[in-house]
Order: sequence, then C-alpha cells, then structure tokens
Amino acid sequence: MSGNVPTFNLKAVVRETALKPDTIRAWERRYGVPKPRRTPGGHRLYSQRDIDLLKWMNARQHEGLSISRIVDLWKSLEAEGKDPLQVTSHTLMRQTVQLGDVGELANLRHDWVQACLNFDEPRAEQTVSQAFALFPLNSVVLDVLLRGMAELGDDWYRGEVAAQQEHFASALAVRRLQTLIAASPSPTRAERIVLACPPGEQHTLSLLVVNLFLRRQGWEVIDLGANVPLDRLEPMILNLRPQLLIASAQHLLTAQTLQALAAALARLKIPVGFGGSIFNRLPALRHHIAGHFLGEGLSELTGAVQEILHAPWPLPEVIETSHEYVSALEHYREHLPVIEAEVLGLLEPKTREMVLQAGANAYLAQYLRAALALGDVNLLDSDLSWIRGLLSTHQLPDEALQGYLQMYLAAAQKHLDRRGAVIVEWFQQALEEIDEMAAA
Repeated sequence: MSGNVPTFNLKAVVRETALKPDTIRAWERRYGVPKPRRTPGGHRLYSQRDIDLLKWMNARQHEGLSISRIVDLWKSLEAEGKDPLQVTSHTLMRQTVQLGDVGELANLRHDWVQACLNFDEPRAEQTVSQAFALFPLNSVVLDVLLRGMAELGDDWYRGEVAAQQEHFASALAVRRLQTLIAASPSPTRAERIVLACPPGEQHTLSLLVVNLFLRRQGWEVIDLGANVPLDRLEPMILNLRPQLLIASAQHLLTAQTLQALAAALARLKIPVGFGGSIFNRLPALRHHIAGHFLGEGLSELTGAVQEILHAPWPLPEVIETSHEYVSALEHYREHLPVIEAEVLGLLEPKTREMVLQAGANAYLAQYLRAALALGDVNLLDSDLSWIRGLLSTHQLPDEALQGYLQMYLAAAQKHLDRRGAVIVEWFQQALEEIDEMAAA
C-alpha cells in the first residue's frame, strides 16, 4: 500500500505535523511509535501512515490524554481489528474511558453530586481535582461535570432536588470550566468562531464546554453568552465576521428563537452550527433550523466543526414554516387574552388556583406559539409530557390538567375560526391520548 511506503524525511514530517523533532524522536524512543525505516546512511524515512499516526496522537494529546494512554488506545484498537485512523470520535472517547475505569468515573461523579447537594464546596472541588488527575480532561468534563449536572436537572424536574442545590452545582461547574478556558493556549488557527445562546436561552453550561474544547484545538473563540437579542446581533456579527457561529437551545421555546437567529445569519452568509437537548429529544426539529446540526453529544464536536469550516455551504435543506402556520400563529396571538380569561373563568376555583400557581397558562401559550412558529404543532407532543411532569411537581394532578386542557379546547373552538384549525385539532388529539393513557 502506498500509504506505508517510507518516503518522507524528518523535516517533511515536522512541516506536516507541526511537531518538534525532539518530540517525534522521544515518542519513537519511549513508546515505539512511529517506526520509521532507515536509509543506508541512517536517516529516518517516514510513510504517510506514520504522518497520519503522529497527527492522530497529537489530536488525542490536545484532548487531554497522556502519550502512554494514547499509545495504549492505538494498540487496543488495532488488537480489535480496527484502524484507529478510521474510528469515530465517539468510539474513541468510549474506548478511552474503557481504558480508564468507568466505575471510578461514575463514583467520582456520584461524590461530586453528593457534595453539591450538601453544599460542600471543598469536597466538590477536591473530587473534581482528583478526577482531572486520573482521567483525560474531556472525560472529566463530559462524564463528571456535564452528566452530573444532567442528573441534578432530572432530579429537580422530579421535585427531588431544590433549585438552590442545582444552582450551587451549576456555579461550581461554570467556575471550573471558566478556569480551564482561561488557561487554554492562544489560538493557532485562522478561523474565528462565535458562540451564542438565542433569545430566552439562559443555559450556558454546554456552550462553555464548546468554548473549552474548541480553544484546546487552537480556534479563536468569542462567547457572547446567554440570551443574545436578535436586534443587536447583526451589527455585532458584521463587526466580528466569524467563520462560524455556534448556538445552543435546550427547550422548544428557545429552539424557535434559534430558528430566527439562524435565518438572520444565513442572510448575512454566516454559517450556523447548533445543538442542545431539545434537538436530541425531537430529532425532527433539526430540519427546521437553517444550519448544521453538530451531533447529539459533545464528544464529536471538534470533528463536526472542522467539517463545517471546510464546507459551510450549502446549508442542509430546511423545512420552512408554511403560510397556514404563520396565519394560525397570528390568529392565536390575537385571541389569546380572551381564550385564557375564558378558560380561567370556566375552571373550578380549586383547579383555577392550582393552574395559576403552576403557571400552566404561561407554559402552554409559550410552547404553543413556539411550535406554530417552527411550523409543526406536533412538536408539542414531547414537550406536553415534559410540561405535564413539571406541573405535577407543583401539585397539579393529571385530572386537573386534563380538565384544564378540555376547557382550553372549548375556548379555542369558540374564539378561533378556520385559521386556528390546526390548534383545535392538536388539542383534540392530545386529549384523546391522555384518555388512552388513563385507561391503560
């Protein structure tokens, strides 16, 4: 195979890999990789695969692995009959964790979560420091901090964790990530990448991880933070002129504002990469955003970014919001005050108090408007169950929620004309599904 033919001298390899000669020789001497041939005069000759191997090792080192673990990873993949150069980033990350101790990572995550629940900052910080001493940076960030925060978020949703406990843990995770970002090396790549949360999105943790991972790969990163208003975005972007903007949304509401953000940037010829938990829960939603989906996990982030920067255009095909949905949204907005007033007037006093206390009116209206703006009211199906679970933590029982939706349907049928047909049909289907679930 031509890729294994020894052709390149050390000077050419240094130029191709950006590694120092001493580094290449040290890796060869200590770990036996690469294995260059020798000319009759004793000079090293490297193959293209040797160069690819060195690039691969360098990339893993930037991800936080030690050279010894990198070599072990390469050998373990080869022992399984795999070509390490063809293995996906996700598989590499999984294999890396397996080389370490998955159970130990889980134990460290558990200890960190428990320390946060007890507001024990010294123990939480000590646990994270121990994790970084034992495992690669990416593994600790993804499997301890992010997964730990996800577990706390799930427990908060079920009413098992107080908001203050979740906020305490978030503050510690954010501070640690900001410290790592501040210690990142200066950019070595020409491209500039801007990060932003769309209007209404306050969750910045995942974008901090994106910031860290991209900086460690040499990109210049500018983070605009949470809740970036659209009316100020255009002049800012025209001034910064990034090669890519990355945005994140966690809920249907902010997926809709991300849709507007991506459309605005497409008009400015700035490509958008996007992700977030809502796009994992609702894969169909990805096709409503004028940008490149970055994947379900951050372990493959840098590879996805590299691909986008290499070929940012054309954008993937986007499902445009139809005239029917635009008309339904305008019609619903116009009649929303009278619909909500009538619903509250029809409810029993006790149920009305629970609905008001739980904020059900605001939740439903916001999510319904978002689904209409995105062009698919069925996107609500998943989020209705999420809202239902959330409201249950506010002591709104299923029967009260069902009664509330029935009243809402009656008010919608009364005040909306044929332009609101898609809304009425969705309420009818949702109530049928709730009846089926209750009967099961």
